[in-house]
Amino acid sequence: MKSIEVGKYTKTKVVISYMEGIADHALIEEIENRISRIEIDGVLESGYIEQFIEDSPYSPFPQLLYTERPDVACANLLEGRAVIMIEGTPFSLIAPVSFFSLFQSQEDFYERFWIGASIRALRFVFLVIALFLPSIYVAVTTFHQEMVPTFLLISIASSREGVPFPAIIEAIMMEIAFEALREAGIRLPKQVGSAVSIVGALVIGQAAVQAGIVSAPMVIVVSITGIASFMVPRYSIGLAIRMIRFPIILLAGFMGFIGVMLAFILLIIHLSNLRSFGIPYLSPIATLQKNAFKDTLIRSPIWKLNKRPHLTGDYNGSRQATNLKPGSSKYRK
Repeated sequence: MKSIEVGKYTKTKVVISYMEGIADHALIEEIENRISRIEIDGVLESGYIEQFIEDSPYSPFPQLLYTERPDVACANLLEGRAVIMIEGTPFSLIAPVSFFSLFQSQEDFYERFWIGASIRALRFVFLVIALFLPSIYVAVTTFHQEMVPTFLLISIASSREGVPFPAIIEAIMMEIAFEALREAGIRLPKQVGSAVSIVGALVIGQAAVQAGIVSAPMVIVVSITGIASFMVPRYSIGLAIRMIRFPIILLAGFMGFIGVMLAFILLIIHLSNLRSFGIPYLSPIATLQKNAFKDTLIRSPIWKLNKRPHLTGDYNGSRQATNLKPGSSKYRK
């Protein structure tokens, strides 16, 4: 553990924790240098440190992971990452991270592998829904009606008959209302916050449909999108998805599916250019680390995860024996 004081007046203690023999010393030195360069009156929370040391401050995507769970911190230490602990806050920062590690939950490893693999795969499916479902609906109803089955198209058209707004305005209005209700639920006391957000969404959605301001299919689409966004296990990446959804809806409203595909291509280009302390944000897929594929989109059995992720220079690759499969000769009597 390396300790650094940050803050001219608060003298906040920041501790860089890592596993000797597993973490790369060049990574630890880089983290230490970035923190040492911070000159500020005071540090009140881990977010202060995060915003000073991340690689791309203008990106909506988080380049560090924060957690208050000891098991998550320990698991990342064993994978060669560093954990930055800040005095006075329960949240610690973990560096470096990748896009796929932000969608991993520690509970994935505590269940049997087929349960963890199914839930993680479902998480990525709902990521696509949370990002693109409203924009696809806007593109289909505005430009590509021929792609919808006839009976469904007639149903959508009849529900939109009295709506005075185009689909893009309708989608943005409902998304803003849903996000406002979600934020209001967070700010309210815990006992009433969840009830207000859920009941408020139901009441406002029903009233808006009856008043002819929005159509019923749009309420369904926004509701499914909201539920899909709750599947994301990390709040910081969830915020990024919620922000990006709005420009994608605008592109879909002006350009149809061409706009949706343009948004997807720009998103992939942006993610490909991101780094977290020099680590490609889309690793291990972008860097083609075949061993790390076992713990990316799905989770392989824990007895198959015998290699650590290769993050930076010095690499201690082995983390368990290779013959630990249950029923192997080692366990037979």
